[in-house]
Amino acid sequence: MLFLQLPLLLALLVGGDNEQNKNSIPEGFQEPISFEVICVLSFHNSSWVQSLGSGWLGELQTHGWKSNPGTIIYLWPWSKGNFSNEELMELQSFSHMSFIRFLQAFYSHARKWQFEYPFEVQIAKGCELHAGEVPVGFMRIAYQGSDFLSFQNKSWVSSPEGGKRAQVLRRLFNLFRGGQEIIHKLLSDTCPRFLLGLLDARKAYLQRQVRPEAWLSLGPSPGPGQLTLVCHISGFYPKPIWVMWMRGEQEQQGTQRSDVLPNPDGTSYLRVSLDVEASEASGLSCRVRHSSLGGQDIILYWDHHSSVGWIALAVIVTLVLMAGLAFWLWKHWTHRESPSSVLPLE
Repeated sequence: MLFLQLPLLLALLVGGDNEQNKNSIPEGFQEPISFEVICVLSFHNSSWVQSLGSGWLGELQTHGWKSNPGTIIYLWPWSKGNFSNEELMELQSFSHMSFIRFLQAFYSHARKWQFEYPFEVQIAKGCELHAGEVPVGFMRIAYQGSDFLSFQNKSWVSSPEGGKRAQVLRRLFNLFRGGQEIIHKLLSDTCPRFLLGLLDARKAYLQRQVRPEAWLSLGPSPGPGQLTLVCHISGFYPKPIWVMWMRGEQEQQGTQRSDVLPNPDGTSYLRVSLDVEASEASGLSCRVRHSSLGGQDIILYWDHHSSVGWIALAVIVTLVLMAGLAFWLWKHWTHRESPSSVLPLE
């Protein structure tokens, strides 16, 4: 079968054994750890089929699949694992080609295999890791939601629920001895190494440290003679962060903290505000503590912010006055009477 050629490319892309790291599960992950690719094919008639593909790390979806134009969707920045872009592009191209050929072959044999439209086929393949144990690979094919075929010990086994049709396909699939070796390689070696690369990339991504940026502003006034001081913190990762309005080393109990909101790049944003009397704003500061800062807190003083604000205001007022003066001078000059050039009449 043509669709069994796909594991060959996978084995070529990441071929070669690595016994040292095959069963080395990264620290901090619970066992067992599994990676599974699921493909659901819904055959409505002899010319219309819908497909849905996805990849899963445990219960977390990591990949998707668009059958048209045949692209792998990487749902997380670490979903490529340790595969190179070139390898992934080759895999994507071959996956799409194999998918098309499989559909064509399936259409031409559907009547012979006694599949009646509409029907659905589910294919699941992947691997499961336990520390210190041999990886467990699996590949299962279901028809209309019931077990149909499974790959065990380098050969296909039909399910009793599949009846005679499953037995016919089992005998046919088992004729391709080379294909069985390829699938075994995929499930027992390639998949575990891709899974470990995925775990390493995910761990590195989750352990990254991104320093926050912070700035101050005024919020809407809560009342006459009162100010709302706002401390903005953005672009930090991981999410845990400590932010507080302070007077010296004294925490201000009226500090109000918003929800931590996500930024498009995976970092977070937070705003922390404090309502104070205008006369009491002097001497306040916003202090930020985050794991990326190496123990060096960010401290923003409201007095400095106010000074910068007044300087900016003074500059703006000066520029406005100068522009007004220049306009007045220009207008005054253009309206001055020109010297008389009238000649006396003869």
